[in-house]
Amino acid sequence: SKITMNNKKIFKRGFTLIELLVVVAIIGLLATVVVAALNNARNKGGDAGVQTNLRSVSNGAELFFVNNTNSYLPSGGSTFTIATCPAYNVAGTNMLSRDKNISGAIAQAVSNGGNNGSSCYNSANVWAVAVGLKTSATTSWCVDSTGAARQVASAPGSAINASTFICN
Repeated sequence: SKITMNNKKIFKRGFTLIELLVVVAIIGLLATVVVAALNNARNKGGDAGVQTNLRSVSNGAELFFVNNTNSYLPSGGSTFTIATCPAYNVAGTNMLSRDKNISGAIAQAVSNGGNNGSSCYNSANVWAVAVGLKTSATTSWCVDSTGAARQVASAPGSAINASTFICN
């Protein structure tokens, strides 16, 4: 804008309030887009963490099987029916709680996943572990003794088949 004073034109420098508000609005819009993209990347990273940790569970289970006379249960152990995965216990009666590496990998997978928790099954011949994914409350990553490692379109509590005890 210009101001006339004693027949001289004087130009006032600066931004108008409207110009400043437009700039602030654009910055806010860009920040919203960036934050949404970061949240999406964080969720996908959590899902990748679940998959990686459950791969470790699968590898550890096969080592456990070989070291325990071709059984997924420790000597004198008992079946762990489909339920929330157990925590580590040096005196645990199943592979999932007795083996510190397996138990730790499951705990880390649950930490990386969403708020859907976990579901596990362990008998002498079969095991399965499902952990909820971060990107969707209705999907899980499931691994089992058949070598399956896949996404299941259900929460962890329903991801393990109740009659075959492997991933649905």
